[in-house]
Amino acid sequence: MKRLNEKLALGWTRLSTRYLPFADAATAELPLGRLLRLSLFQVSVGMATVLLIGTLNRVMIVELGVAASLVSLMVALPLIFAPFRALVGFRSDTHRSVLGWKRVPYIWMGTLIQFGGLAILPFALILLSGDTHGPAWIGQVASAIAFLLVGAGLQTTQTAGLALATDLAPLESRPKVVALMYVMLLLGMVVSGLVFGLLLADFSQIRLIKVVQGAAAATMVLNVLALWKQEVRNPLLTADTAPRPAFRDSWAAFTRNKGATRFLVALGLGTAAFNMQDIILEPYGAQVLQLSVSATTTLTALLAAGAIAAFALAASLLARGAEPLRLSAYGTLVGVFAFAAVIFAAPLDSALLFRFGAILIGFGGGLFSVGTLTAAMGLQRRDRSGLALGAWGAVQACSAGIAVALGGGIRDAVAEVAAQGLLGTTFIDVSSGYGVVYFLEIGLLFVTLIAIGPLVDMTSDAAPRTVSSRLGLAELPG
Repeated sequence: MKRLNEKLALGWTRLSTRYLPFADAATAELPLGRLLRLSLFQVSVGMATVLLIGTLNRVMIVELGVAASLVSLMVALPLIFAPFRALVGFRSDTHRSVLGWKRVPYIWMGTLIQFGGLAILPFALILLSGDTHGPAWIGQVASAIAFLLVGAGLQTTQTAGLALATDLAPLESRPKVVALMYVMLLLGMVVSGLVFGLLLADFSQIRLIKVVQGAAAATMVLNVLALWKQEVRNPLLTADTAPRPAFRDSWAAFTRNKGATRFLVALGLGTAAFNMQDIILEPYGAQVLQLSVSATTTLTALLAAGAIAAFALAASLLARGAEPLRLSAYGTLVGVFAFAAVIFAAPLDSALLFRFGAILIGFGGGLFSVGTLTAAMGLQRRDRSGLALGAWGAVQACSAGIAVALGGGIRDAVAEVAAQGLLGTTFIDVSSGYGVVYFLEIGLLFVTLIAIGPLVDMTSDAAPRTVSSRLGLAELPG
């Protein structure tokens, strides 16, 4: 066994870095180990996202017997903090500290807030379910506070963490770093979803408390590892005597950047277009195409596979000098064909076409997200990346939340009207409500193309003009 280990180790040392995932995302300033460790904050964000939107959503409605309307309200509460991401990013840009850190205090504070919310969340949910002798409003208030804390914590951590990654990554490696950060977010969501599902298979309230508080402890460990010795201390940048512009002035300067306002509008439209189908895709497969529970469950994996493929392509193209917003436009165009495939899957009764459409949704959405985030990294210069990334995160989170709510509401409203025959006999079909949402998404994608069109030639520091002669596996995710 010892001899076999020695041979394997020798083989790895001879393997070119071209064939090692993420290897060429690393630089002398940001080595691979340090880069992977920094990306752990995205794993904790993905874990918290799955816990709130996926695992607890189901547990609250089914096992704890909480009303679906109240659950929807609780899940939407973290979005209240989303508009403040731009302010958080700005504050991390201009933070004053004798220790010389700008980003670390905000990552740490966000971690503490997220940890606190997760620590009290299971007890609040049990009170919310009515398993108490006290008044019902105590459980509602406690659950609302817990959800708000988790949302505020993860969004603060993600905003400051992405700003720190921008500060540390050299200009030419930023596209690869962006792709790596997205892959780690996706990895955190997939792995934590599987783990939570296994741990809660034999559900009990005690097990729920253990799982959620275990997630709180894991959040603390992952984020501490992520920020440990990452940001170099520079007291000159954080001294009290350093200039500190007002947020209003910095925001005005940011919006004066070429195409900045139009960029945020295009980002909001595109994000809404890709996310409106989030809660209706699986029901569409079940009700319209008569797919089984296991078959619709695999849709998440198909979306993830399409997104990973998009990250691979985006990392390669951006490293070769592609314009980030042009790449986002390509992703938007792919989305048009994706939703068209989903729509035509119903009259053709084709589950294969439906699955292909799901893959294209993930692929198009991945291209759009990576392209816009890379463009946001180049909108603000001179150590002011926090404001730009905060604005990107705020617009994306708010647009996604509003779109998800509208998607479900529009589907239900159209289905109700169609069932009463008010839209004619043609629309008396279970697919009518879903079809209206998908057609609306296609329309939003075309509007996004109109908004993003004039921006594709905008010069961006995030799209370095570097050319690589060969494509290796190392360029796949990073």
